[in-house]
Amino acid sequence: MKSLLLVGGLLGWGFGLGFSFLQGNSLPACLWHGCLAAYFTALLMRWWGRAWRKSLAQSLLEREEAENAVLPAVTTPKLSRP
Repeated sequence: MKSLLLVGGLLGWGFGLGFSFLQGNSLPACLWHGCLAAYFTALLMRWWGRAWRKSLAQSLLEREEAENAVLPAVTTPKLSRP
């Protein structure tokens, strides 16, 4: 989870700083935009990581339940005689 926060922070900081610089903002404004983008991107990556982890655990549980499930025996219907 920490790695997702770090990756999100670094990506957000890079994108925020880069796009702010491309718009021609001053250096303090570029750093401020980079910090804001890093914060929000890290929060987004944390949310996505938790959702991904939750769905992964659910799919593993479903797979385990499917492997352990007892399948009903298949029987042929009996014909009734008149």
